[in-house]
Amino acid sequence: MSELTVLSTVETSLAYLMKNYTDYNHWANCTLVNWLKTKPHAVLEIEVHSSFNTIRQTLIHILQTQSYWYSIIRPQISYEDEDFTGNLEETFERIIAQSEEMAIYIENLGIDMLQEDTLVISQWFECNFPNFEYIMHCMNHSTYHRGQIVTMGRNLGFTDAPMTDYNFYNVMAK
Repeated sequence: MSELTVLSTVETSLAYLMKNYTDYNHWANCTLVNWLKTKPHAVLEIEVHSSFNTIRQTLIHILQTQSYWYSIIRPQISYEDEDFTGNLEETFERIIAQSEEMAIYIENLGIDMLQEDTLVISQWFECNFPNFEYIMHCMNHSTYHRGQIVTMGRNLGFTDAPMTDYNFYNVMAK
């Protein structure tokens, strides 16, 4: 196998992984939100010891972080959810819409854009990584907090959390 063929295979695999992982993220967020919609809204506002005080606040954090990284990957849009404090229904709608928008955008990104370095200078850090690294970070961050929400739900008495693992998505949900 030539070096060019190997490089092409790696690039194709990277593009597939980024597109699949953002599709997975959208599916997992929809699955989680649909589960949470079956719960009394007042319970999703009960304070539980975690990174964020309530399930709604954790969802807002996922939304804000996804929006932040999306604005880094797609610089022609602005970071618009920084001050979002919507009610539960608005939060549900916004996180699903934002996840879908990001998945569609990544679906149409070429390998050059996925591999292009983007300088990020924020109040918390400075880095210059390829866009695919930011995509992976964003998707992993959302996965981490979805897990927290399931644990918070368990502490609130929910015993029917949905399966949102990446492998489950690939095997059963695609």
